[in-house]
Amino acid sequence: MIVADWTAPNHVKTLITTRQGGISLAPFDSNNLGDHVGDSPHHVAYNRKILAKKVKHDIVWLNQTHSTIVLPLSQGSIHEQVNADASFSDAPKTPCCVMTADCLPLLVTNFSGTKIAAIHGGWRGLAGGIIENTLSHFQESPSQLMVWLGPAIGPRQFEVGQDVVDIFVNRDIDNKRCFLPHGSMYFADIYQLARNILQAYGVTQISGGNHCTVEQEGEFFSYRRDGQTGRMASLIWIENN
Repeated sequence: MIVADWTAPNHVKTLITTRQGGISLAPFDSNNLGDHVGDSPHHVAYNRKILAKKVKHDIVWLNQTHSTIVLPLSQGSIHEQVNADASFSDAPKTPCCVMTADCLPLLVTNFSGTKIAAIHGGWRGLAGGIIENTLSHFQESPSQLMVWLGPAIGPRQFEVGQDVVDIFVNRDIDNKRCFLPHGSMYFADIYQLARNILQAYGVTQISGGNHCTVEQEGEFFSYRRDGQTGRMASLIWIENN
């Protein structure tokens, strides 16, 4: 497993799973946490149970639909398959969690570590405003927030069409530099697209963004690479404050 390499307060905890360490069989081998991908429900439940035991807190699993919906969580929250692509909390021992397998997970906290969020950043969500919707739950100035960019598809692997380019360039002309022509298609840098959005919002402390889920096959699931595959989880929580 991975922890965010950033300067968040010590009581803000993070955990990002890899594909290793669970009991799921191929093509979900082995630590699949997604219950919507065709894996054995027993295997997924076991993998989730082991993760919750490691985190030591109950985990709220979102039904992610590439929306811009943010789910606020309070201590003891219990939700069953709520449609949302981000969660926010200011309660201790209440993890925010998103699943990915190429899309970009973003973990957020304020400098004092009293508020947290996890964001599922597919290109549709990024274009639609999932980052801005999530950050609006923080009352602090954006300059008082820090964001860590988790494992996602890298800029040499994320092939998109002209339609995606147009959406982001129409949104912000600076996004043009995030696309590299590749025949009739383009390679997109989802990390830089997220940085552009964050910086335009006013966030200056941004870290992470140095993995590629497609190229690092031994570590990460990748939908683009494999089609039918598992999901990793990225979690953030306040242990105490």
